[in-house]
Amino acid sequence: MFDRSSEKMADAKEQTRPNQLNIEISEEVADGIYSNLAIITHSNSEFVLDFVRVMPGVPKAKVKARVLLTPQHAKRLMRALADNLQKFESVHGPIHESEMPEIPMNFGGPTAQA
Repeated sequence: MFDRSSEKMADAKEQTRPNQLNIEISEEVADGIYSNLAIITHSNSEFVLDFVRVMPGVPKAKVKARVLLTPQHAKRLMRALADNLQKFESVHGPIHESEMPEIPMNFGGPTAQA
């Protein structure tokens, strides 16, 4: 026998959360983009994350996505990534980094690493 009282309680909790955020994603954005290089620059008021797809043997690459963040949000993102990497490695084992090939990059901003 199925107990509907717990289902009703869950529905009531869902409806009464005052700080709940309903996030929607379009089909196009949900498809995502592939990036194997991130370029991070910053000013005194924002961080800019450019996501690039570099193909072997092709001397030109385009930025596929750009995300602008406040410094506070950039720090929250850094902490969230660190937390998720730790959780991933605890399940799947350590991620072994390969050496980054030298790619000539001079975009005129502060030197950044990703």
